[in-house]
Amino acid sequence: MSSTEPTPERTAPEHAAAESDPLITAVRGNLQLIELGQPFFTGMPCSPNHPGFRMTLARRHGDTVRPDGGSAANEIIVTGGHVGTHIDALSHVSHNGALHGGIDAQKAQRGGGFSTHGAEHLPGLLRRGLLLDIARLREIDTLPGGYEITPHDLESAARQARVRVRAGDVVLIRTGWSRLFDDPHAYLGTETGVPGLGVQAAHWLAVRDVIATGSDTTAYECIPPGTGHRVLPVHRVLLVEFGIYIIEHLALEDLAASGISEFAFLLAPLRIVGGTGSPVRPLAAVSR
Repeated sequence: MSSTEPTPERTAPEHAAAESDPLITAVRGNLQLIELGQPFFTGMPCSPNHPGFRMTLARRHGDTVRPDGGSAANEIIVTGGHVGTHIDALSHVSHNGALHGGIDAQKAQRGGGFSTHGAEHLPGLLRRGLLLDIARLREIDTLPGGYEITPHDLESAARQARVRVRAGDVVLIRTGWSRLFDDPHAYLGTETGVPGLGVQAAHWLAVRDVIATGSDTTAYECIPPGTGHRVLPVHRVLLVEFGIYIIEHLALEDLAASGISEFAFLLAPLRIVGGTGSPVRPLAAVSR
């Protein structure tokens, strides 16, 4: 036997360890990944508080041709950190001059980025995910603009889904509003308002110690008709008071149509040093 070949005694324990890992066993099984994020494109809906997404080709095939006939294309992307499907870092919102944990926001943001709670500290998430479908609960496709989701709504949706919110979960709230995503004016709801959680519902999630929560709207929380995004008290409760991450602009229609309410939630933010948020591509992993 060659000295470079591993002996059976050396490889068998490693193989056995891999086979005994339930996560690897699950991944090797028949899993289905359900998209939970919106596509990014020029002209996509964007909160008026943030610069929009723009992409164009900086180099096209044929602009430069290599000696062997090869060519390459590439793009330039300009975007805010809170555009499209994204997660908020804890540096995103302050209250009375303080970030989560009492950090002085002015001191933390010197030098063009945050020295504390920056987006590079956003965690990768592989957690139990839950879908609380408030539109289904109300037996409509889309909640009306300005509808405030209450603790009773969340409790009733959890009972309907036969799930219980636990510490460390990621809780996704479906309003049906993403059905309007291709109509930016309607989706942003300037005149109509946008459905979402109220402050009491945010506290309902916070006392259950969820790690993150998200929705299929532009600002997650309830936006009354005609008020815009000037005052966002739910962001204060979740980000500043409790350190709970918020995910916005989710696409939840496929997940809702599957009838699945409990799943493995996967998300990997970009490590943007000093940033206040990150574009993401969240996924729900379920067994076929």
